[in-house]
Amino acid sequence: MFSKVMVANRGAVAARVLRALRDLGIKSVAVFSEADQDLPYLQHADETYLLGPANPRDSYLNQDALIKILLESGADGVHPGYGFLAENANFASRVIETGATFIGPSPQWIDAMGHKTRARSLMASNGLSMGASSELLSGDLDEALCEAERIGYPVLVKPAAGGGGIGMMAAHNPDQLAKALESAISLSKRSFGSAEIYLERLMTKPRHIEFQLLADREGNVRHLFERDCSIQRRHQKVIEESPAPQLPRAMLNTAGDDIAAVMRKLKYDNIGTAETLYAGGSDFAFLEMNTRLQVEHAVTEEVTGIDVVCAQIRLAAGESLSSVLPEKISISGHAIEVRIYAEDPVKFFPSPGLLKALTFPKDQGIRVETGYAEGSLITPYYDPLIAKLIAHAPDRHQAINKLIDALDQTVIQGVKHNIPFVRMVLDSEEFRSGNIHTSLGTDLIARNSVKQA
Repeated sequence: MFSKVMVANRGAVAARVLRALRDLGIKSVAVFSEADQDLPYLQHADETYLLGPANPRDSYLNQDALIKILLESGADGVHPGYGFLAENANFASRVIETGATFIGPSPQWIDAMGHKTRARSLMASNGLSMGASSELLSGDLDEALCEAERIGYPVLVKPAAGGGGIGMMAAHNPDQLAKALESAISLSKRSFGSAEIYLERLMTKPRHIEFQLLADREGNVRHLFERDCSIQRRHQKVIEESPAPQLPRAMLNTAGDDIAAVMRKLKYDNIGTAETLYAGGSDFAFLEMNTRLQVEHAVTEEVTGIDVVCAQIRLAAGESLSSVLPEKISISGHAIEVRIYAEDPVKFFPSPGLLKALTFPKDQGIRVETGYAEGSLITPYYDPLIAKLIAHAPDRHQAINKLIDALDQTVIQGVKHNIPFVRMVLDSEEFRSGNIHTSLGTDLIARNSVKQA
């Protein structure tokens, strides 16, 4: 087991990993930017180091600064969290070159799955279902128009090196495609340092279903069932739940087993999430593999009783999957998570500012993951996630009601927030019935007025 681990991240995920390290009896090293120096979770680390200025390029994306702190602290492991450098194969390799362990998949897997078209080709060659898509495009409009005609409108222009919904642009006709192509290439260059893009058939109101995977160094792979992440805004998840409502258990288990079997054949390691789209029938169309811990891992923890973060760390330390996971894993009850953002609840523009008040309920069955406290500053430099609120109950109906009650008891002052939006979704007839899809949030906003927070 590791003696000391550096957490190369910030906010809610840094707080979560620090808690896992404490539970495992491992010493911790936290890093912070000048903007984050007063955040409350830092006091729970055994050692803290200043990375640099607020700008991510000078702090959480600064590989040289992180490697320097890794060497100075003597840590023998690095947990990257999610976002920032969590899926950067070069950073993982540099960590390994120091003699420390990167707590995540091997660099070759980060590289292979980080490029969307290569990942799709690999998974398709191993029998997984795919939606219609193109190969990499040069950026030439005529080429894109030809591919769009072949695939069929509507299409989605996507960065090949992207993630988190950034740079994804929908086009329903040739005129829209020209604008989408230009915007996607520009955003991809700025966000990912790559202009590579491709086209994907845009499914009409599909379900977004993902499967949590854990693996050891011997290539043993298991899935911890699925999460339904269909409720989104701007192609980014905002409500996640497990199990997926209104889908046959046997069909979901088969899909998870099939994905795990492919990854077992390929000798995948550590942690990953296979994301799919479901539009009816029996096939789940593979989208991409995220080679890291997911923001929404807590819902899986709540229904399985398995600490995913501790499992990830133990597997990175060399333990076998059979020693980390129980022989039989089952689903108990229902869990739903909402992401609470400092943002306008209608237009979803970030709303940085001082958290003049921040209180959450402490009811049984309610879990809160946050990196902030009252008096903390939400800066414009990072993702505006304030907290994740998770409800676990014996069934979905009770989980929805418990989560709505918890949101009603939550107090946030000083910034706008999206609680009015997520509460409206949770209490809608469509969500309560399980009749959900990736456009539901947008449809509900169009149909209802959302009160500004």
